Amino acid sequence: MIRTVILDWAGTMVDYGSFAPVEAFRRLFDEHGIAVSSEVIRKPMGRMKIDHLRDICEDQGVSAAWQERYGRLPNVQDVLTMYEAFEPMLFSLLDQFAVPVPGAVAMADRLHAKGITIGTTTGYTRAMLDVIVPEAAKHGYKPDSVIAPDETAAGRPYPWMIFRNAEALGTIQMKDIVKCGDTEADMREGRNAGVWAVGVVFGGNELGLTEEEVRKLPEGEKQKRFDEIAEQLKKAGAHYVISEIGELDQVIEDINLRMVNGELPC
Repeated sequence: MIRTVILDWAGTMVDYGSFAPVEAFRRLFDEHGIAVSSEVIRKPMGRMKIDHLRDICEDQGVSAAWQERYGRLPNVQDVLTMYEAFEPMLFSLLDQFAVPVPGAVAMADRLHAKGITIGTTTGYTRAMLDVIVPEAAKHGYKPDSVIAPDETAAGRPYPWMIFRNAEALGTIQMKDIVKCGDTEADMREGRNAGVWAVGVVFGGNELGLTEEEVRKLPEGEKQKRFDEIAEQLKKAGAHYVISEIGELDQVIEDINLRMVNGELPC
């Protein structure tokens, strides 16, 4: 039986559409005279934020724009200098983006009622989580374990945050854990840890739309986008892909049945 669920934060349980990091990165590059699209910013989402920044700088279009403006490619020192400016930008936004997505708190409550513990992994540092966690708690979301990538040897796609959660929650076997998130990095993290991986689409980074924008999508377009994102997440390792986070406990019931029949996540 599933004993523990490991949940991502932004785009999965809070910050519908995962907008806080996007806005902070956009402002950062604007200050350096480089226009970066939301698509480029969102592509590495889920990674530890300094790794995320490094990935953006390595994007072909961003590198070319940097070369044109500064006469060279962005280097290690550029990344470090930019990251020093990025952190305060993100900190200034975090408390505004800690509201749980629709259905998240009720789903977490149902898991707790069944005796399932909840851990979390993220691309945010511990200092960033120290802003988000108490704000989310005000809205009723209180996971049992919170691990940040700067508390481990490396962030996603490495599995170390999942292992630290398992240790903290006393869950011995990886087959008894479900990892749920909205990015490809989440899925790779889950598969590298040997746990069940579940992707979520609406409210997540890959879709990158507000609640209002999602509501306005015609049903045919909504299904098309779900199918496209689900395919991406499955290629990254997802065992399941759900529309909204509130569906997660239904998936857990199916996983339990599969394990009764001897199936494993690996």
